[in-house]
Amino acid sequence: MTSTADYQTTVRVKASPDVLFEALTTITGLAAWWNPATGSGATGGELQFLMNAPEPLVIRVEEATRPTSVRWTVIDCPFLPDWVGTRPTFTITPVDGDTSELVFRHRGLSEDLECFGMCSRSWQHYMTSLRDYLEVGGGSPFGSPADDARRQAQATGTPIH
Repeated sequence: MTSTADYQTTVRVKASPDVLFEALTTITGLAAWWNPATGSGATGGELQFLMNAPEPLVIRVEEATRPTSVRWTVIDCPFLPDWVGTRPTFTITPVDGDTSELVFRHRGLSEDLECFGMCSRSWQHYMTSLRDYLEVGGGSPFGSPADDARRQAQATGTPIH
């Protein structure tokens, strides 16, 4: 029996929907919590992320509707081919004046894919990184000391404290 449930998580962030939207759609915002990027985070744009690979992860921005939703489609991922065709989506809901709820769903990233365990742990790390970036001014993006420690722990099976 196979599973078709997509990876999904919900995060509450002490930031307005507009500020959260900026973190998901600007080159500066994306680099602060996930990974340095080039390109455009606007609807119809394309983002490229070099994640320690010679060829970039390429994402098409299907929708970037301020301040409620961002939808991407992975169009190329040479180092993780399972991601091609998957669709990360971010849905932002205001909770009150300075708090938002983010529902992140990576459509197509399911237990059927070999990378599911590694990818779901990574997304959990990056969702915490996003919250830290917005709430305390510093995230743990790809290549940061905290991200490197997480990757080392995953490689050796050592728990992170």
